Amino acid sequence: MQGDVTWTYAELAAVVADTALILKNYDIRPGDRVIIVSENSLAAVALILATLELEAWPAVVNPRLSDREIDLIREHSAARRVFYTIKASDAARQHAERHHADIAVLRGLGTLGVGPLNRDTVPEPVEVDRSRQVAALVYTSGTTGTPKGVMLSHRNLLFSARIASARREPTDKAYCVLPISHIVGYSNILIGSLMVGATVQLVPRFDPAALVAAIANDGITLMFGVPATYQRLLEYKTVAGIDRLPRGKLRRLAVAGAPLDVTLKSKIEAEFGLPLGNGYGITECAPAIAGVRAETPRSDDAVGSLITGIEARLVAPGGRVVAPGEVGELHVRGPNVMRGYYRAPEATAAVIDAGGWFNTGDLARFDGDILYIAGRTKELIIRSGFNVYPPEVEAVLNVHPAVAQSAVIGRSVPGNEEVVAFVQLLPDSTVTPSDLMAHAARLLTPYKRPSEIIVVDALPAASTGKILKHRLADAARDRAIEPV
Repeated sequence: MQGDVTWTYAELAAVVADTALILKNYDIRPGDRVIIVSENSLAAVALILATLELEAWPAVVNPRLSDREIDLIREHSAARRVFYTIKASDAARQHAERHHADIAVLRGLGTLGVGPLNRDTVPEPVEVDRSRQVAALVYTSGTTGTPKGVMLSHRNLLFSARIASARREPTDKAYCVLPISHIVGYSNILIGSLMVGATVQLVPRFDPAALVAAIANDGITLMFGVPATYQRLLEYKTVAGIDRLPRGKLRRLAVAGAPLDVTLKSKIEAEFGLPLGNGYGITECAPAIAGVRAETPRSDDAVGSLITGIEARLVAPGGRVVAPGEVGELHVRGPNVMRGYYRAPEATAAVIDAGGWFNTGDLARFDGDILYIAGRTKELIIRSGFNVYPPEVEAVLNVHPAVAQSAVIGRSVPGNEEVVAFVQLLPDSTVTPSDLMAHAARLLTPYKRPSEIIVVDALPAASTGKILKHRLADAARDRAIEPV
């Protein structure tokens, strides 16, 4: 459902069948790449499923990406056509106009932009084993350079979605505000719900007031978010003067996509009277790798135990497997691991070895069978020979009652690296960077303390709510953001 429009499963099947015929009429062939520039919408869901019916490859792209990013994806994928859901998104309309798309009213889908036919593109071979056929081409890291197209097969997606749907019921109603252009929204929420016949409430953009209203009035039972989703709910509660956020029919809260601060976790759990289930995954793994089990909730920031069927190992620089309890780079293997990066064999070989082990690029440790994520390999700060993991410093800053959220990055200085923290304060806070420095000094050993704390109005975030640390790193290096 989206807004006032609800499709039953029978209606969904009928719309998908009609849409498949429409795509055929637009010369979409098996193996073609089809880009769908769309916010979360019923039309996008129908286009995805119809594309799969034709054994073509759907690539859902968030219209909030820049012109450059979308143009790079269109060029790299060599898409046969691009479809734009222009009715619900001004950004999608602008991209459609740039690309000289025709405007068409299509049965069941409403008004769409339909891009010109790419007559030169060559379709990819259709797999004899359909489980290996690409079911999603998900572009990632487009804001840091050339986008990489992650090829996820039906096997990858269904493995992950089946894990996500294990505790879901047909009577459930999932709130889907995480973009289906990203893997959690697509696999865990959308496909995981469709697998059990649950209801999915599609929401184009996150608005904490709208979410609170939906919980109170719409019978939402499942809520998924990144940590920023829950942080903004608490901010809204303060600004709106609400004594307590409504629980409604909620029975499960889940979080993934970024490190979870224990203070935020405890506040949300106290607010709703429900455990906030932490999990860990990555786009290249469709995304499921680990999760906290509902029957064994935790009070710390662990991401739980490995999903059954997935192997993991922790590797030190040079390839040595680390000792129990030590931090190492996390490598995983299983039916969740992508087929590779599209048209990038070298990049694929750099992360998947001959034995099928995928290097996540994340630093982690095990305590028994429980997994903890220490941070990204590329975000590790080495200060005076000591390892500093940004999530640990962020957790300390986030404990301060005036802090809404923080992000820590490393900045190179001659012969060393220093810790720089960007902090977003709660509304009307008068706390200063000096106050925060004193707070950090009480709780962190000297080499972990920030050299500089920069207060900003808002941390830059992707459409998922994930903090864009590369922008902060650029700002710290170039002095583009001045301390308040």
